[in-house]
Amino acid sequence: MNLLNSFIRTSVKTSKRSKPASVLCVYIFITIFFLQIFSCNSASSSKQKTADSIAAIALPPPGVLDKATIQRLKNGCTAWYDSMLLRRGFNGGILVAKNGNIIFEAYNGTGHLNGKDTVNSSMPFHIASVSKTFTAMAVLSLWQEGKINIDDTLSKYFPAFNYPAVTVRSLLSHRSGLPNYVYFMETAGWDKKKYVTNQNVLDYLITKKAELKNIASPNTHFNYCNTNYALLALLIEKISGQPYPVYMQQHIFMPLQMKNSFVFDTNMVKQVIPSYDWRGTEIAYNFLDAVYGDKNIYSTPRDLLIWDRALSSGKFLNSHSLQEAYAPYSNEQPGIRNYGLGWRMNIYPSGKKMIYHNGWWHGNNAAFIRLLDEDATIIVTGNKFNRNIYHAKDIANIFENYFSADDEEEGEGNKNAAPAAVSAKDKVHALNTKK
Repeated sequence: MNLLNSFIRTSVKTSKRSKPASVLCVYIFITIFFLQIFSCNSASSSKQKTADSIAAIALPPPGVLDKATIQRLKNGCTAWYDSMLLRRGFNGGILVAKNGNIIFEAYNGTGHLNGKDTVNSSMPFHIASVSKTFTAMAVLSLWQEGKINIDDTLSKYFPAFNYPAVTVRSLLSHRSGLPNYVYFMETAGWDKKKYVTNQNVLDYLITKKAELKNIASPNTHFNYCNTNYALLALLIEKISGQPYPVYMQQHIFMPLQMKNSFVFDTNMVKQVIPSYDWRGTEIAYNFLDAVYGDKNIYSTPRDLLIWDRALSSGKFLNSHSLQEAYAPYSNEQPGIRNYGLGWRMNIYPSGKKMIYHNGWWHGNNAAFIRLLDEDATIIVTGNKFNRNIYHAKDIANIFENYFSADDEEEGEGNKNAAPAAVSAKDKVHALNTKK
């Protein structure tokens, strides 16, 4: 600013012989010119400061693996991939890692079917309900910071919410008893020509409660319900003061350098990779595509491996928070399947526990599987529906004997199912190779 004043004084002196109006014009012109320069520099500095203020989360380097182990694991992954995905119309990517080391990675097809955009490691696909793992861990992060209590009722944060016994924990564990917005928004009269927002979901729950069906008492049983995570996204926004997409970008994706991950916005329709049914027919977007928290994160296998490493290393959440997330909350029925806080899990008679989440939205489906005891990660994403993606859990048996080859795994309950999954006899029994 001293430079500005000096320049003005010099300019005015040289203009003394000019008329007063001319001197004034020169002064105004110079003032505006310099103010624009300082304003641009200030904005640039502010923008840089915002980017620099987001500290990167440093992850530990991959663990050491001997060549024999790497080759054995790679052989098992290759055998499964060739028989279960590659030969069965797979369009997407797969990554398998051990101790943070990528031991198998493959991509097949094109983003636009029959197009020229070859699927690669940096092409993000919609990961559908795998998005719930991010929403849940973000909520637990706010809890860890002391900003919320997960045993508080949601009505503490949204006083008009007239379901008094629903807690944050019951939303995280799918034990809230709330009905699924995927169905009730339409039946309650929503105009399908308009996109539903998370706020619309909350408003309908409040104002149309008397009309809604399938409302159960909280904490009586597990009921997988997308409404829970749409509300949790609103909670994140309420507590953080940031829109959910911005919060996820600044608190997870950017610090972890997940450069190909983002929350979908309906303005991105022409920018993102479309999805297709199992026949290869493109699936159109609909009125439910603007709701996030339960879905709408796009990512890649490599970025999801970073997410896994951030959690496994304790760099994102501490051990107490993770223990809460990985604890089984639905124990009223016998069986190996259960749900924690944002994670599905299989708890086998041997004592082995598989932490995972599947995803299915339109033609996109995904599997994100974590074997905590073996520090192994299995990730598959695709944009042409392929039920065999859910059988990626079979790869667990190349690390340890987790289960019988006759076990089957279900997806996320989409109504537009493809033909029946392959029979157990088609699976790769070689995956049980003894060490």
